Amino acid sequence: MTAINSPLLSLKAISKAFENGTVALNGLDLDVKAGEFLSILGPSGCGKSTILRLISGLEEQSSGEIVRAGQDDIGFVFQEPTLLPWGTVADNVYWPLKVKGVSKQDAKERVEDALEMVGLSSFAKHMPSELSGGMKMRVSIARALITKPKLLLMDEPFAALDEITRNKLNDDLLDLKSKHDWTILFVTHSVYESVFLSSRIVVMAARPGRITYDMSLNAPYPRSRDYRMATQYASYCREAVEALEAAMGHHMKVSA
Repeated sequence: MTAINSPLLSLKAISKAFENGTVALNGLDLDVKAGEFLSILGPSGCGKSTILRLISGLEEQSSGEIVRAGQDDIGFVFQEPTLLPWGTVADNVYWPLKVKGVSKQDAKERVEDALEMVGLSSFAKHMPSELSGGMKMRVSIARALITKPKLLLMDEPFAALDEITRNKLNDDLLDLKSKHDWTILFVTHSVYESVFLSSRIVVMAARPGRITYDMSLNAPYPRSRDYRMATQYASYCREAVEALEAAMGHHMKVSA
């Protein structure tokens, strides 16, 4: 894994209120260090996805500041693959470069490299309708990687997949991270997924969205099935569950 150094990204006193009056985030502070695999864990409506959208520039915060070290591209993997149904797998992966004005010929090698990274080299000419759910998500990941980002944002990318496929993609994601200089910010509802993947987890409470717990996981990489069966894994899961229950309990008291 990449050495964890100074913050790659800092969110300072971030608040986000929507036009309907909903306060999604309130005074949120978060530092993301280079090389981290940081998972954001929390109940629906706590602002997890909003954080990613603010970082990516898809939305603007109401107040506060987002500070990034450098101007590297950000890759974004959404919960749904959102593939272009009329394009091949290769066309879908090429799309971010096409938007940037890169010709298809100049992008050819980068598309091939991205597909090789996710194990889909032989499916370049297939259409999205011919792919399984897991394969569609691999295409979405390849599309996010085509710009060679340093920061990869992932918004519950494996939530709709069966457990076997999800575990396989978790394994593959960690394998890819070990080979490339990425920092990953990963949104999930799953304690078990977050504990398997992460070097750090922040737990959020809702209404307004805020961080209530921050935990580091010192389990070494690479991680395997043995880690999922280990006492250390179970201990981290218990800690995360208790933090999540506390966050949800606090929300229920606030709402009462």
